[in-house]
Amino acid sequence: MKSISIQPTGIAFHPNSRRVIVRPFITKNARSIQHIIKRAMSLSEEEIDKELDSLCDGFKTRHIDLEGCWRQNYTLIRSFIDQPILSLNRQLYLGALFSGEYALESAALFNPSMVPHPDQDGLEEGAVRILLSLRATGEGHISSIEFRSGILHADGEIKMDPTSSVVVAPEIVENPTYVKEIFIRKLKEMGFENRFTSEIMGKLSENFTRAELNQAIQEVPPKRNSHQAVSTSECIDWLAKSNYEIHFHPSVPLSQRIIFPVSPNESNGIEDARFVRFCDEGDRPCYYATYTAYNGRAILPQFIETSDFRTFRILTLNGNAVQNKGMALFPRRVNGRYAMISRQDDENLYLMYSDHLHFWNDPILLRAPEYPWEFVKIGNCGSHLETPEGWLVITHGVGAMRRYCMGALLLDIDDPSKVLGALQKPLLEARDEEREGYVPNVVYSCGSMIHGNQLILPYAVSDTSSTIVKVDLNDLLKALRS
Repeated sequence: MKSISIQPTGIAFHPNSRRVIVRPFITKNARSIQHIIKRAMSLSEEEIDKELDSLCDGFKTRHIDLEGCWRQNYTLIRSFIDQPILSLNRQLYLGALFSGEYALESAALFNPSMVPHPDQDGLEEGAVRILLSLRATGEGHISSIEFRSGILHADGEIKMDPTSSVVVAPEIVENPTYVKEIFIRKLKEMGFENRFTSEIMGKLSENFTRAELNQAIQEVPPKRNSHQAVSTSECIDWLAKSNYEIHFHPSVPLSQRIIFPVSPNESNGIEDARFVRFCDEGDRPCYYATYTAYNGRAILPQFIETSDFRTFRILTLNGNAVQNKGMALFPRRVNGRYAMISRQDDENLYLMYSDHLHFWNDPILLRAPEYPWEFVKIGNCGSHLETPEGWLVITHGVGAMRRYCMGALLLDIDDPSKVLGALQKPLLEARDEEREGYVPNVVYSCGSMIHGNQLILPYAVSDTSSTIVKVDLNDLLKALRS
């Protein structure tokens, strides 16, 4: 819009196919696994050593802990091996045979979300250290979360930190802790409130571990051929796997950290994380994010909690309002309650409140599409920003020819159900040089920041790469008020 000053920064984030992780490369055919193992077992120790040295020469500089990855993947096929004792090198070679590199961002690096970094020490007055999350997509359209950092200087200049050429997967906490109340409420919501569930949950304390859950299940044997017990056990297992914890060692730089799919419901991707720095009265700020888990057939909104971007808890969201994509949390409570904007029906914007971060019900229609550039559907572009004029909501709209544009709403600060203003024309739309990409004609963001008199707006370019612009906040608010 000509009346709003928008300044490009020249910062760009392009996919880099050289950033790779080691993933299991294991066929589902048990006979094929046995044949591969048999061939490897036919080699002498000298031949194994030679093959392993060659692999190390070719791959070690591309990974931080290559042998650790091979050891981990060896454990996945160890049950197929009859011989009880193998040399360490033979184990590593077997692990390598069932491993493969995956280029995390070979297809796209897009849909950025920006928040203040947890570490704000050592900065000049008026500067802010920023943290950017991005959706990385590689072979098979599997998405994961990557991170970048930089400094937003007092004068508005943005300087991004160098990006590591290697990435590191986190340690998955083997015995995570669960909250009994949340676990029971989710089982009830899914229709698994029965005697079998009650007996299992009755054996557990208010906070329990995965090991304790497994023990409780074993102590409540199902009746013979009980379909209900079998389906309940499967649901409990799915719920436990969907709520997990991961951890990065403090020595791993931010740009090396990668959150790759872990649970079955996100096996085909962790999509569009919307991070927010959340401030609750009397508590230290923490960081939350909503994201879309995709298993190749269905989507499921999920939740991330972290305080330092080293340890992450991944949780299921619950309630009848947990539908579709694009849930974005307000950065603080509103009138004592948590608040969220979502797109419940894949068409309109909804507002909802909750007394519990993980349970959302009874959404209220906030706004339907009004202008041609959003006639197909509208959604949010990340957590909502508090200004003296009200809540600033960056939106996206889909119009003719599946063109995605970005707009903005202004909501009442005390009653966000009141829309005070909306841009009639897009704030941003794909320019000629931005129209080509994995998905053409798209501009999209998952979260921005306010710094002084500027809106710092990172956005994706046609689902391929990302950039950052600075928007004059006074111009934007003036356009919304008018």
